[in-house]
Amino acid sequence: MFSNLAGVLFDGIAYGSLLFLISVGLSVTLGMMNFINLAHGAFAMLGGYICVIALNSWGLPFLVSLPIAFIAGMVVGIVLERLLYRRLYKASHLDQVLFSIGLTFMAVASATYIWGPTQQPVNLPDWLRGQISLFGLDVGAYRVFLIGVVVLITLALGLLIERTRFGAQIRASVDNQTAAAGMGINVSRVFSLTFALGSGLAALGGGLGIDVLGLDPTFPIKYMVYFLLVVAVGGAGTIKGPLIAAILLGICDVAGKYYVPEIGAFVIYGLMVLLLILFPMGLVRRKA
Repeated sequence: MFSNLAGVLFDGIAYGSLLFLISVGLSVTLGMMNFINLAHGAFAMLGGYICVIALNSWGLPFLVSLPIAFIAGMVVGIVLERLLYRRLYKASHLDQVLFSIGLTFMAVASATYIWGPTQQPVNLPDWLRGQISLFGLDVGAYRVFLIGVVVLITLALGLLIERTRFGAQIRASVDNQTAAAGMGINVSRVFSLTFALGSGLAALGGGLGIDVLGLDPTFPIKYMVYFLLVVAVGGAGTIKGPLIAAILLGICDVAGKYYVPEIGAFVIYGLMVLLLILFPMGLVRRKA
């Protein structure tokens, strides 16, 4: 019983860590840039396909494919931000939703046309396969690796937002664009880089999530609700809030599907309703 419970908790933490990594970029764009980007999952899908190409077609190591996916997500993000997204920064939220959901459908259709509708195979390196013993518990090696990567990225992202000059420029640009521009901050460039960072993190999460979430053209639509749940429950514009929310939702989702498979898929939504009633502004609110 203890072994099963510990295994479920560990798998839930790994799953939640992955949800956080993909969703944190959405938290940045939604909470700090006030832009509702429902196409965020498309950047995660892009990262997944980049990793598949790097592994299967180019023969690159898995650890090399991940930074390539991150860079590809940043490049595509900054191009789309310059060409399309920035035109809608001051538009209504309805316009932003309609635009981004349309972009999502275009991404789904493009991926189906290029790669077909089937799941993409991925061959992980031998050292990430199988089980390893951790504190007397047999756990998946890949899930240990996944949690470790997310911990490092979370620490780095927290330092970037809270402790660096660029992070201060982001916060100043969000709080008052006119005042920030008057202080010599290039607000347009800051927003472009911020959007690119969020897109790159989504692509990295998509690459890391191939073995856990799977990869097919419906990925952005299939997991859109999960990414929105993490941001809504955790609190947009923060790092700590989505992390806590993702871990809670990940554990409850895995536990629900394991212990009560008949209604397991609905457990996460029940938790969402409860948390939003108790914390309508999110678990953690962004500091001014």
